[in-house]
Amino acid sequence: MNYDYSKLRIEGSRKVNLKNYATREDGGFTKKSAKKEIKANIKELKELQEMFYADDRYSLLIILQARDAAGKDGVIRHVMSGINPQGCRVHSFKTPTKNELEHDYFWRHYRALPQRGMIEIFNRSHYENVLATRVNPQWILNERIPGYESVDMINQQFWDDRYEAINAIEKHLHHNGMRILKFFLNVSKEEQKERFLSRIDESHKNWKFSSADLQAREQWDAYEEAFAEMLEKTSKPYAPWYVIPADKKFFARMAVGDIILELFRSLDLHYPPAESPEMLTKAREQLMKE
Repeated sequence: MNYDYSKLRIEGSRKVNLKNYATREDGGFTKKSAKKEIKANIKELKELQEMFYADDRYSLLIILQARDAAGKDGVIRHVMSGINPQGCRVHSFKTPTKNELEHDYFWRHYRALPQRGMIEIFNRSHYENVLATRVNPQWILNERIPGYESVDMINQQFWDDRYEAINAIEKHLHHNGMRILKFFLNVSKEEQKERFLSRIDESHKNWKFSSADLQAREQWDAYEEAFAEMLEKTSKPYAPWYVIPADKKFFARMAVGDIILELFRSLDLHYPPAESPEMLTKAREQLMKE
């Protein structure tokens, strides 16, 4: 079954209203059929990753942003389960440390970018600097940026400048061989509630729940506005955003895997040639004489 994932991609700078994007989409799949698709994806992705590494022209940055309990960890675990860990890393960004705050906000992210042939997954990313800080602008003061010594000084131009800077950095990375895929896992408020209750009621999931999760839930509408503007201002052809319906975990996992595979297939990957046929012949002869 084919699904048109282009309808999940944010195009251009058109106005984004997340209420217009589905959260419970299943694409006509069931858990069983999606599981079969994911299994096939893992097999092909494993083969392509080896070629991607050997080709050594591109790197891949996968960015996952979402509300709490939207399923980022599950997507990583299922979609990338067949990947050679030597060629793939996952980086989860927490609250900036004191040392990280001594640098510009992108510094810690730039240090984690993938080298050629590698895949890097950002579980949350530099976009927290136009999301969490947008909803809680007092956190910007920790960065001690000249000219922004109080919350009153942080206006729309400040955020527009950040969007512009992020776009410029991602465009630069693309021009230098990095391919960037950005996924926003779109979970509904009702589904998040059920997942939170599951984390509270099931003892082995208690560790996943934090009081900060409820604080962010209380800011639902403010975050929705921040997510929408981020998607609108930073989805570019060289670094597109996809809004992935996340209420049905099986569809979210399958969709992310399919989109990653679609990118790999488009890269015209190939194994580099040997030094020379003559070298291989001589090497074989030498080994056979041992």
